Amino acid sequence: MISRKLLTLATAAVLGLSLSVPQDAHAGAYDDILHAANLNETDKVVDLLRRGMDVNTTDAQGSTLLMIAVRGNNIELVRFLLANRVNALRKNNYGDTALMIAALQGNANIVQLMLEHKINPNHSGWNALHYAAYGGKEQIIALLLAAGADVNQKAPNGQSALMLASKLGHFSAVRMLVGAHADLSIQHPIEGSALDIARNAGHSDIATFLEKADSR
Repeated sequence: MISRKLLTLATAAVLGLSLSVPQDAHAGAYDDILHAANLNETDKVVDLLRRGMDVNTTDAQGSTLLMIAVRGNNIELVRFLLANRVNALRKNNYGDTALMIAALQGNANIVQLMLEHKINPNHSGWNALHYAAYGGKEQIIALLLAAGADVNQKAPNGQSALMLASKLGHFSAVRMLVGAHADLSIQHPIEGSALDIARNAGHSDIATFLEKADSR
């Protein structure tokens, strides 16, 4: 009769399990890959991925390895992850994607690389163009618009990218968005149009520009 121990070993072999690996081995690798990613230790991250760690590993805040690489301006790791089927559209616990983080940081090289990999800038909620407009990141705005970002999509607070740029006083960003046919007639239910927002925020230069643009 086959002993219980041999039966257990045989079952494990069929299922592809290894009883010699400690229960906390995976947890150790999980901690290691996140630690390495946060320290921009690209070689170690790549090695752990090649050993079987998930390319979409996330930390407690839902931030993926790609998001961590973006935050660390680690374009080498970003490039590797994009080439290895990472889910670039995944959102963290705060609703941010890797592209949104790159846009807010103003990292044009990473934004361009992600757009070259056909990462769609358009999705529900806040998006990369909203973040770029909020931060007045002109180069990022140009890249996103060229990639087909919807210039008139409203953020969850009801404001378009033009409204956000107008409110924060980013004149050059406002000109770019108007040049990309941003709709000046879009209304926020409380704050009104982009022109109203610029006036109320005391940005007279932007208000004057929008008045002229609206009269054409």
